[in-house]
Amino acid sequence: MDALQSIVTDLNTLIPIINHWLHLLSAVIWIGGLAFLVMAVTPGLKKAVAKEQIKPITDIFYQHYKKVAGTLLVVLLFTGGVNLHYVNQVMTSQTQLGIQHNAKYLTIFFIKLALVLCLMTLFLYTVIFKSDDEENEDGTYEAIPYQQAALWMGFFIILCAAAMKHLHL
Repeated sequence: MDALQSIVTDLNTLIPIINHWLHLLSAVIWIGGLAFLVMAVTPGLKKAVAKEQIKPITDIFYQHYKKVAGTLLVVLLFTGGVNLHYVNQVMTSQTQLGIQHNAKYLTIFFIKLALVLCLMTLFLYTVIFKSDDEENEDGTYEAIPYQQAALWMGFFIILCAAAMKHLHL
C-alpha cells in the first residue's frame, strides 16, 4: 500500500505515467479506429450494401472518425513532447547524457516522427482537400483516401514506439 501511495503522491512519478497512458490511449484509439474502418467497415459494406449506398454510409462513419482523429492528433503531439522531456530526464539521470547523445534512440525517434508527419499529412489532406465524389481506379469509394497506407504507417509508428521504449531503459 505504501508503494501505491508514494506513486500517487509523487507528482514527478504520476505525471509521466498519466501522460504516457494518455499518449498510448490516443494512439490505440486512432490506429484502432482506422484498423476497424479498413478491416471491417469497408469490406463489410462492399459485401452487404448496394454500391450506391456505400458512399453515404462511409461518409457518416468518417465524419465521426474525423472529429475524434483530429482531437487525438493534438493529444498525441502534446503528450509526445512531454514524453520526450521525461525520457530525456531519465536518460540524463542514468547516464549523465541526454537523448541528444543516444544515436539509436534518435534514429528511431526521427523515423517515428517522419511517419507521424506522413499520417498527419494524409489526415489533413482528407479534411481539407477531399472531394465528395472521389473514386479509386477500380470504381470503388474510400471514405478515407489512402486508408490502408495510413494503417500501415500506424503499425510502424507503434513498432518505433516499442523500440524507443526499450532503448532508454
